[in-house]
Amino acid sequence: MKIIPLQFGVFRVSKEKEFTPKSTPLQPGETGYLTMAVCPFLVVLPNQLILIDAGLGTVENGKPTLLRLIEEAGYNPADINMILLSHLHKDHIEGLGYFKEGAFIQNFPQAKIYYQPRELEYGLTQSESHSFSQEVLQAFAHLPNLQPMHYNSGSIGNHIVYEVTGGHSPFHQVFWIKSGNETAFYGADNLPQRAYLKFHIAYKTDYDGKKAMEDRIKWEQQAKENKWTVLLYHDTHSIIHLNDN
Repeated sequence: MKIIPLQFGVFRVSKEKEFTPKSTPLQPGETGYLTMAVCPFLVVLPNQLILIDAGLGTVENGKPTLLRLIEEAGYNPADINMILLSHLHKDHIEGLGYFKEGAFIQNFPQAKIYYQPRELEYGLTQSESHSFSQEVLQAFAHLPNLQPMHYNSGSIGNHIVYEVTGGHSPFHQVFWIKSGNETAFYGADNLPQRAYLKFHIAYKTDYDGKKAMEDRIKWEQQAKENKWTVLLYHDTHSIIHLNDN
């Protein structure tokens, strides 16, 4: 198993969930923002090329940032055959495509997109939430290559195990990818940064902060005992081993 972080960079995130590169000068009166990285992952397995979450929908010189990052990693985006989505907040799904003349153009039309339909149903009701893009969700709901996941836990093929955890969002889900003796764990926004392990805090920005906190405590112990590789979506140090000093 080979894991490649696709780092979009570090951003200032406003209360309205607008992502601005950290290097951009502050605007007059700009306060109250969070700082975080954005980092989907490419996982290479025998006969499989998997994308875990899809990042932002940014475009550079006419090319979607996500496609550039995949190509710079040495892979053809057209070879990705599976996309795993933890939840449907816009910073995790905008990279699936872009709008052109009112139509949504997929970046990965050949890939099966695994998602929680209950998360989509919930997101479509959240028109006042800055975390969801209703325009993107409406387009997403009509994609022909969606693979709904109807259970709270289960497996996809021989290498992937998933569990609906809630926490950050009502139907947020996490993934374990296993190959041989290796296990990579992706806690998505229930465990987005290593700093979340330093203090046992229930974050108010989560739908159920207490549940997310309890899961982090459990996962940290399991990761140490079982030598998991842990993938962190919002951290510049995006791959860690919790048994490291």
